[in-house]
Formats: sequence, structure tokens, C-alpha cells
Amino acid sequence: MTDESERAVQAAIEAEMRLLDPAVRASSALVSELLDPEFLEIGASGRRWDATSILTVTSDGSVAPEAPVEVSDMSGAVLAPGIVHLTYFADHSGRRAWRSSVWRLTEAGWRMYFHQGTLTS
Repeated sequence: MTDESERAVQAAIEAEMRLLDPAVRASSALVSELLDPEFLEIGASGRRWDATSILTVTSDGSVAPEAPVEVSDMSGAVLAPGIVHLTYFADHSGRRAWRSSVWRLTEAGWRMYFHQGTLTS
């Protein structure tokens, strides 16, 4: 991996970890800074989310403060210039899932373009 690729993967990992931070997730403004306007998620529940639906949930006050997400096996690959794919295992209070995210570099910085979670035992 080139230095440029390593920097891109590291930037996407840092952004992913920020998005997993309970303090960030509790703030629609902070979440908005990390989601691409064209964001799409296929959640572990099977529900489809877009940026607007995610921001509605984070801004309406109905979400209780979350426990931290335990992350392991994080790895990333540059798919094309400015596009990074991350995969990792997440344990969120016993809810275990393999996660996959696609990040793209925009004028505003790294933004999550796509995310999917698949529950596992």
C-alpha cells in the first residue's frame, strides 16, 4: 500500500471511529459532518436508512445515550482515488455484527457514503 493509500485508509478509520463515538452520535450536527448527502445504510435490522432518517433519529431526543461500540478486526482498502472501503467487527452491548462502510473524500472531508451491518453470533 502506498503512503497516500495508507493515509486515506487511516483518515476513513478515524472518521468511522468518530461516528461510533456515543457523544458524536448524540449530536445531529456532528453526525451530519460525517455523512455524505447521498448516504445509504442497510442496517443489521434490515431497515434502509438515508442521511435524513438518521439525522431525524439523532436530533429528536428519543435516542438514549449509547454504550460504546467495541470494534475489532478493522481493515481498509482504497477502491479508487478518494474512495475507501472499511470492514470490521462490532459488539454493541452484546449485539454483534460485521460492518462494512464506503467512505468518499469530498470538498468537506471524508464522508460515509454507504454502510451495512450483518448480525452474527
